[in-house]
Amino acid sequence: MAAPFAAQAGADFVEGDKTFGGDAELGATLTTGNTETTSIKGRLDMKHEFGNWENQYLLEALYKEDTGEVTGKRYFGLIQGDYQLTNTRYIFVNANHEIDPFTGFDSTSTVSSGYGHKFIDDGKTLFNVEVGPGYKYKRLDTESAALVGYDSEDSWVAHGVVNFETDITESSRFKQMFVADLGETFEGRSETSVTANIIGALAMKFAVIVRYNDSPLADKESTDTETNMTLLYAF
Repeated sequence: MAAPFAAQAGADFVEGDKTFGGDAELGATLTTGNTETTSIKGRLDMKHEFGNWENQYLLEALYKEDTGEVTGKRYFGLIQGDYQLTNTRYIFVNANHEIDPFTGFDSTSTVSSGYGHKFIDDGKTLFNVEVGPGYKYKRLDTESAALVGYDSEDSWVAHGVVNFETDITESSRFKQMFVADLGETFEGRSETSVTANIIGALAMKFAVIVRYNDSPLADKESTDTETNMTLLYAF
């Protein structure tokens, strides 16, 4: 699931023609007593520019526990390199890996490459699209493999990303991103978020994430949703 290089608010480290910046997110919910639940969401998103390259490095983690039972666990890592052909056109290479045992798969790995175009990039609003071929490999967990009779599946996919970001006010920003992989099955991801600055480099972020798979395993749902309220620190 690609995440395109986006305009970054906050402090940047600049050395010659090199620029580095990013943001870190953390959110947690802990309850005790009659109801005991734990929910932790973390994210580290870093961006690096040098020469004609704009690179992104992303790590995400989600963990949920209810009365001693783990009800959600997801880890995701991504690296993407964008080679700028012009100010608006670029070629991207993307690789990502996800661990989410609640889907029936031990892991999912995807690599893709293709063409990206920035239709709007004026400092306030960013609208870009990426399209290209990709390859997806999934490894089933032991229980699912026993049910279907095989332990992995792979396919070529058509990979696409649509990303829109805009400033709502001087201190708040709206983002909407769609990611889709179309092959033997269709898998999509939508992330909608609003970020509002609190003070300095510290902000509050509200996000709704929807994941869709049109051919889930027999005992799984097609759609997963995730709603987060996190603190974000830009650096």
